[in-house]
Amino acid sequence: MSERQDILDGETIKRDFPIFRRTIHGKPLVYLDSAATSQKPQQVIDAVSDFYANHNANAHRGVYTLGEESTEAFEGARAKLATFFGSPDPRTIVFTRGTTESLNLVAQGWGRKFLKEGDEVLLTDLEHHSNVVPWQLTAQVTGAVLRYLPLTDEGQLDLSDLGSLLNERTKILAVTGMSNAIGTITPLGMLIEAAHAVGALVAIDAAQLAPHHGISVVELDCDFLAFSGHKMLGPTASGGLYAKPEHLEAMDPMFGGGEMIDEVFHDHSTWKPFPHKFEAGTMQIAQQIGLGVAVDYLSALGMDRVRAHEEEITRYALDRLLSIGATVFGPKDAAARGGAVSFWFRDLHPHDLAQVLDEEGVAIRAGHHCAQLVMRRFGIPASARASFYVYNVKEDVDLLVEALAEAENFFA
Repeated sequence: MSERQDILDGETIKRDFPIFRRTIHGKPLVYLDSAATSQKPQQVIDAVSDFYANHNANAHRGVYTLGEESTEAFEGARAKLATFFGSPDPRTIVFTRGTTESLNLVAQGWGRKFLKEGDEVLLTDLEHHSNVVPWQLTAQVTGAVLRYLPLTDEGQLDLSDLGSLLNERTKILAVTGMSNAIGTITPLGMLIEAAHAVGALVAIDAAQLAPHHGISVVELDCDFLAFSGHKMLGPTASGGLYAKPEHLEAMDPMFGGGEMIDEVFHDHSTWKPFPHKFEAGTMQIAQQIGLGVAVDYLSALGMDRVRAHEEEITRYALDRLLSIGATVFGPKDAAARGGAVSFWFRDLHPHDLAQVLDEEGVAIRAGHHCAQLVMRRFGIPASARASFYVYNVKEDVDLLVEALAEAENFFA
C-alpha cells in the first residue's frame, strides 16, 4: 500500500499477485477483465494450498484433528464474511458457489414457496442473466408475473413509473447494486425503502458491488444479498448469500443430501437449522477459506480506499476513451458508476477488437456480458468492456488506449 493512507498504490498492490509476473505475447499483462473475475493475491493462493497440504478433511464430519481444523477454518471464513458485510450473526451467511447459485436459491427456496399466481416480481433492465433467468423459471412454476424497471439513455434506472411498477402485488424486488455491463450504481437505499413500504422483499445482486464498496446489510436493511468470491480476490466457486434470519428459517432448501439433514424417514426428512440446511454435501471448503483470506486482504486495504481507487481509475479511463472518439455506454460520471466501462471504438466489432488487443498484452472482455437486456436497450449486439480493480493503475489505461490505436491501424 502507499505511504499515503488516503489512497491505494496499485503498483505496490500488483506485486502481491503472481500472475502479473508473466507476459502475454511477449508483453506485460494488462488485465482489464476484473468484472468477469479478479486475479488472486499470493495470500489467497497460499491459503488454499496450505489447506490441501496440511489440513485437508471434510468439515463438520470428523472429530479427529484434521476434521476439527477444517471445520474451524471453514466456519471462521463464514464469520469473516458476516463481519465484512456488517451482519452481527454468522448464521446469516449461507455458503454457495457464488451469486448465480445464491440468486437461484432465493428464487427457488423462497420464490417457489411463497409466490402465487398474480404476484409480481420486479426486476430491472440492468440485470445480469443470473438475476433474470431464475425468476423466469420460478414464474413459470408459480404463475407470478415479471415486471421490469427500464433504463434512461444515460444508463440509469428510469424511476418515473416506480410508483405503478412497485405496488401491493409486488412480492420481491430483485436488483443489481452495480451493473456488470455498463457500471451503473443503483440507488439501493431508496429502492429498498420503497419496496418495504409496499410489503415487498428485496434481493440484491452484489456480484459487482461487493468487491468495490463497503456494504452493511443492517444499514441497507436488505432481505437478501448475493455475492461471488471470485470477483473479490477469492477463489472460483466461493461466495454466498446473506439473508435475514426469518427468511432463512422460512425458506426451503434447494439441494438435498448429506450434512443438511437432521433426520431421514421413509416418507420425509427434516433439516438442520440454517445455514446448514442450505449446504448439502461436501462444500467448497478450501475455496471458502481462501475467500476468508481475500476478505482479510480487502479489509486491510480499506473498502473506502478501494472505492476511491476505482473511481479515480474509472474517471481517467472515461476521459481517455472519450478523447479518442470511443462511444461509452452508461453514466459518464465516475462517482455514479463502477469500473466496468463498456464501449465501441470506431466501427470495429468488439470481438475483433479484443483479439487485436490481446496481441498487445491487453485483456478486455467482448460480448453481451450476460446482460442482453442492456445490449438490446442500446441497440448493440455486444460491447468491448474494460474493467478495473485494486491492482490497476493509470498506465494500464494508457496501454489500453495505445492498443486501441494499434487496432485501428490494423483494420485500416
